[in-house]
Amino acid sequence: MRYFLELAYNGTQYNGYQEQPGQPTIQRAVEGALDLVLQQPTVGCGRTDAGVHALQYYAHFDVETTPPDNALYRLNRVLPKDIVVYRLLAVAPDAHARFDATSRSYRYVIDAVRNPFRQDTAYHCHYAKSLDLELLQAAAALLLDYEDFTTFCKTKTDTKTKLCDLYESHWTFEAEAQQLIYHVRANRFLRGMIRLIVGMCLNVAKGNLGLDTVREALDTQTTLKRALSAPPQGLFLLDIRYDYITPTQATVLAMPEDQVQRPQKNTQ
Repeated sequence: MRYFLELAYNGTQYNGYQEQPGQPTIQRAVEGALDLVLQQPTVGCGRTDAGVHALQYYAHFDVETTPPDNALYRLNRVLPKDIVVYRLLAVAPDAHARFDATSRSYRYVIDAVRNPFRQDTAYHCHYAKSLDLELLQAAAALLLDYEDFTTFCKTKTDTKTKLCDLYESHWTFEAEAQQLIYHVRANRFLRGMIRLIVGMCLNVAKGNLGLDTVREALDTQTTLKRALSAPPQGLFLLDIRYDYITPTQATVLAMPEDQVQRPQKNTQ
């Protein structure tokens, strides 16, 4: 029997999701909890870099018997406080948390004013108020015209293709919170892609980089000479979509078993 875990985490204290020898990772913490409760390893829906957060993340695991009714409660009891499991979903035996995802979304949060309560979950950009917001938006919108994102991929990666289908790329400004937020959704992302895109948008909006230069780099599939990778703490993974899972906003810890949705993968 295969199950999906829906979880969220604050990645500040971790070296990303994927297991790395000698490093604290989300995967190690989750598998440690599963080992205590169900004795099972997991497969995650993708990687996140060190210090990056997830408002929603899926991982799958296999078990011989149905998990106990209090499995969610027991998992959350043994997990660190910065990792929470929201749902346990029964899926088809061939369902895959990584390969079946049809799209993923990210949000990058920039504080225009320093906030002592958001130092680990937003990037304080001291020149945010001087940015040209029209250029900021134009830089994000430009990306929707392209499929090859070699320009925004870290070097020394084993990625076989740099092609991505972007469905959304834009900025919003939250006046009350004094925050700039970048929203992006695609079928897949490259290593370091979003932080490099955010850095490009900031450079354009600050006047350090022209839109024509960005367009030329994308056309020729070359990296930018003045590349800027935004720091990790402002980046959040969210809204991972599957054809066989009904999207929900996870708000309840350890949802009672009789309320857990158990959709099956459509094999027709």
